[in-house]
Amino acid sequence: MRAATVSRSVLAALAAMALSTLAPAFGASPPVQAAWVTRHVQFFYQSFTTHYTCGGLRSEITHLLSRLGARDLKVRSVGCVRAVGPEPSPGVDVTMQVLVPAARAAAGAPHVEAHWRKVVLVSGMAHFSQAGDCDLAEQFRRTFLPAFATRKVVLHASCVPHQMDLGTYLSAEVLVADSPAPPGH
Repeated sequence: MRAATVSRSVLAALAAMALSTLAPAFGASPPVQAAWVTRHVQFFYQSFTTHYTCGGLRSEITHLLSRLGARDLKVRSVGCVRAVGPEPSPGVDVTMQVLVPAARAAAGAPHVEAHWRKVVLVSGMAHFSQAGDCDLAEQFRRTFLPAFATRKVVLHASCVPHQMDLGTYLSAEVLVADSPAPPGH
């Protein structure tokens, strides 16, 4: 009876080893040595279709950057001229830390183990309240994604001024730390 238990354990161990060697072929990414770097981005939003208040734009940008894994995120509204209501060209000033491959970080930066993860930022199956996100998706991709280590960026958008677009889709693979950030980050 004990021999059967050992055999099952050996088979389980062999199966686990086989699966771990096949995982990259099935889409699991191998670990990547990465480092946190500070990025500063200024962004001014312009659209003929959807308008944001300064607080609304700040909230939306904060949400999208958080989904990409940014930490120590500081998002400040800029370019606000109205006390209430949508702004003609609201902006944000952003300081954040993002993960990049260790080779792209400053010498001596502490390394962390990371992996690539797909993040869908704007779903093509958006409900009507997101139908105006076409311009924001295009501008976010152009302005913010270069601050991150990304691959496989996909943007499907056909923004037409003064028309809503329910088919906007934006996704990217970004580096994500395997362990949580230390306290205070």
